[in-house]
Amino acid sequence: MNEERQGTAEVDRGFGRRIGVLMLVFALFMSAIIAMLFKVQILNGSTYREKASRQYERVVTSTARRGDILDRHGRMLAESIESVSFYADPKIVRKTPLFDDRGRPVRDRRTRKQKTFDNSLHIATLFARHLGGSRDSYLKELRRRRGNAVLGRKVPIAKALPLLKEKIPGVWSDREHQRYYLNVASQVIGLTGSGNKGTSGLELGLDRELRGTDGTTIYQRTATGNRYPAPDARQEAAVPGNTVELTIDADIQSIVEDELSGIVERYSAAAATGIVMEVGTGEVLAMANYPTFNLNDRSTWTPEKARNRSVTDSFEPGSTFKIVMAAAATEKLGRRAEDMVFAHNGVLPVYNRRVRDHEPYGDITFREAIMYSSNVVAASTAMELGNEAFKEYVDRFGFGRRTGIGLVGEIAGNVKPLEKWSGTTLPWMGYGYEVTTTPIQILQAYAAMANGGELMRPFVVRRISDASGHTVRRYEPKRVGRVMSERTAEYMSREYFKAVVDSGTAVSASLRGISVAGKTGTAQRFTGGSYRNKVYVSSFVGYFPVEDPRYAIIVLVEDPKPAYYASTVAAPSFRSIASRMIACSAEMRENLSIRSSEQAELRRIETVAVPELRGMSRGEAERLLKWLGLHMEHRGPRDGLVESQDTAPGTKVDGRTAVRVRLAPITKNRNPS
Repeated sequence: MNEERQGTAEVDRGFGRRIGVLMLVFALFMSAIIAMLFKVQILNGSTYREKASRQYERVVTSTARRGDILDRHGRMLAESIESVSFYADPKIVRKTPLFDDRGRPVRDRRTRKQKTFDNSLHIATLFARHLGGSRDSYLKELRRRRGNAVLGRKVPIAKALPLLKEKIPGVWSDREHQRYYLNVASQVIGLTGSGNKGTSGLELGLDRELRGTDGTTIYQRTATGNRYPAPDARQEAAVPGNTVELTIDADIQSIVEDELSGIVERYSAAAATGIVMEVGTGEVLAMANYPTFNLNDRSTWTPEKARNRSVTDSFEPGSTFKIVMAAAATEKLGRRAEDMVFAHNGVLPVYNRRVRDHEPYGDITFREAIMYSSNVVAASTAMELGNEAFKEYVDRFGFGRRTGIGLVGEIAGNVKPLEKWSGTTLPWMGYGYEVTTTPIQILQAYAAMANGGELMRPFVVRRISDASGHTVRRYEPKRVGRVMSERTAEYMSREYFKAVVDSGTAVSASLRGISVAGKTGTAQRFTGGSYRNKVYVSSFVGYFPVEDPRYAIIVLVEDPKPAYYASTVAAPSFRSIASRMIACSAEMRENLSIRSSEQAELRRIETVAVPELRGMSRGEAERLLKWLGLHMEHRGPRDGLVESQDTAPGTKVDGRTAVRVRLAPITKNRNPS
């Protein structure tokens, strides 16, 4: 009995031990599962979720449409056109799920799995038909072993529409925007690069305004390979960029660019710059540089062609800088147009150097000194003023600091601080040397004289508006300061700088029926450590009409050959630009029409002032005289430049007068005026 009980107890203990072992094993197994779940869901949860997302989800970024850039009349200068890029997953394409005519899955009878087929040939044929290219090239792309296949990039939306209607497993599309330009003002507008970002010009300077905010869409993939927006994911719609309206007039811009191209070709020049500005507001109507590049053809871009020389390059201005000397002398010395000044017979010794004139002038009026661009009188007048007084007017005109035009890369030029002036700095600055300026600074200075002595900030952006058309920011004319009194400005304009165009070095800049004031500048460029290399910068800056100034223009030509005088190279280009822009602009004709008719009548009955012809080619001199109703007789080589003329510049003659000139070979050395 006891033995039976003992046996039963042994069995129970054995069974209990087995149960215990099983429970321990089960507990260990469950612990392992729990540990694995903890590892998968807690420790490495994010890793596996990302892996799952990569397999079944795709985040597609929809690039925001970049804002448009418009001219002052609302014409498109830069816009983004929607395009489509097509991609495919080769693995899905090669194993496309098969469905019957009713849309039901076709299954394998043995395995009951849905059948698949290789859809590469159909897709290649479809894309070759609509996008062009060979079917084999698409097949090659679809049969790649790694990564996604690219079936088409930046396809115009109209061309892409038939393909967008197709629902092809494993094929999807991304919409993006392609930038297109009117191809004017290339250096001002600039370019965009990858990622919808501006890389130069206003595209870079106003990138934040133009770029907008990209959107995101999360797509999930079905078992058949089709993608659809994830219903529980947050989708972000793209916000278009703002529209930028410029002060630029596309028609006037085209005229200036055309003129610069012609003048560079005609004179074998290195480069040319032209700017047109409203004197009363500072609005820039045109800003052009040559050589230039095609905004729609990246292969034409080079750093040299992309440079906006109007604001990035500085030069010694030469005689156009005499506006500073004239303003300071008028207000500080009480100098008047009729005052007699001594021009030292064309040579002024300064320390161990000499200031020279192109003619040996003696006693002349101050007006004549400016009309004929006497460097000697400019230098001696500057010395009479003294360092502090002269520097005061340099600062008033804004030289040595940026204009604030709002363009990338603008420089300030170079004006030495007073403590670094040498004994020659003041006289040399008097006629535009030992100082460097940008073209926009010179134009701003003359516009200030035209504007009654008020210096205005030049600007190229008029308004920024959002996609709904609401104004985000408006740019208004900004007064920088007063350069000179209104009386001084009117006096200088009438007595000095109008005389330069009427009878002085810039007769070739005159307009029929419209009065013009301005100044020529022919400056030697400091290259290779000296001025001996005979590299010149030829410029003319002027405005019109003198009685009620509206528009100012500067034309600057670098290293023209063989002629280099501003009266020959830059001034005629000013006249051509002004004449053409008046002809094409109804707004300008309306502003100038009354005075034009009055001036035309006056010119019809008055005598003609003989222009300055020295430095011009024979053909240019003949054309200018013919335009004034005169004719020319010449001696010397037909392909030479005018060396002298028998009738002095400024002499009033009637239309029957012949002007006799002597021509000299173009290889003969001459001093700049």
